[in-house]
Amino acid sequence: MNRARTYERPREACEIIDFDDVLLAACRPEARADLLTEADLLAGAFAPSGSPEALEQLAEMLSSGERDAEMGRAHARRLAAALRRRAKSARA
Repeated sequence: MNRARTYERPREACEIIDFDDVLLAACRPEARADLLTEADLLAGAFAPSGSPEALEQLAEMLSSGERDAEMGRAHARRLAAALRRRAKSARA
C-alpha cells in the first residue's frame, strides 16, 4: 500500500529567516544597543580572541542553558543572538 503523495505543481522557493536577527529586531533600539554592548563586554571577558568560533561557542553556552541564576532564559537567548551577530560581523 503506497501512500506517498505526489505534487503536480512546482514547489515554491522557501524564504530563510535568521531567528537571531528577528529576535534582535523585535527589541527596542535602546535594548538592542544595550544587548550589543553587553555582548561586547562578555566577549572581551570570555572570548578575548574575538574569533567567530569563540563567539559562537559562547552564544551556544548561553542558548543551551549554561547561565547563572541572575540571568533569565529570555535575556540569555537575546544575548546569544547579539553574540552571533558579532560573530557574523567578524566573519565579514
